[in-house]
Amino acid sequence: MKAMEWLLGSAGGTGNHSGSGTESGTGGGARAAAGVASVGLAAAGALHAVWTVSPWPLATRAEFAAVVVGVEESRLPPVPVTSAVAGLLGAGAWLTVTAARPAHRLASSRLVRTGLWTLSGVLAVRGLGGLLVSGLDLREVPAEFRHWDLALYSPLCLALGGLTGYLAVRTRPGQRPDLRSGKAG
Repeated sequence: MKAMEWLLGSAGGTGNHSGSGTESGTGGGARAAAGVASVGLAAAGALHAVWTVSPWPLATRAEFAAVVVGVEESRLPPVPVTSAVAGLLGAGAWLTVTAARPAHRLASSRLVRTGLWTLSGVLAVRGLGGLLVSGLDLREVPAEFRHWDLALYSPLCLALGGLTGYLAVRTRPGQRPDLRSGKAG
């Protein structure tokens, strides 16, 4: 629990958002969503960073290309693209933590708000697109990729997209619950 308090701030604190003029805080649901989403996004970002130098957890780049990306080894994205995805996922983790910390001066900023909605939308599109394409067999990909896209990749994107969307709704200025009364501010 101490790690989550450090990550998201103390659960009992309220603060005044700069520019919002309202007493605010995030409820337990938004904090939980932020905690789960930030850990998931950071883990996915770290995994993408690892993939810039290694096909881990698979043995070869060819196996990695087929199972994780759904392409032949020669069509793997270049390292700078994978690095950019890793960085964007890390930025997404930062956005979720920042939005859930009402005392943070950027929590209700346009940057964080737009970032959360963009992140949620991109993840939802990836998740739904993957389920449709893999589920309806609309693209020729290795069977291993199709399996993992339907079992893990797309559902994970949908879950993270849903969590970040929920966080965006629950933490918008004027909608933050007052922790003392439990009512929206």
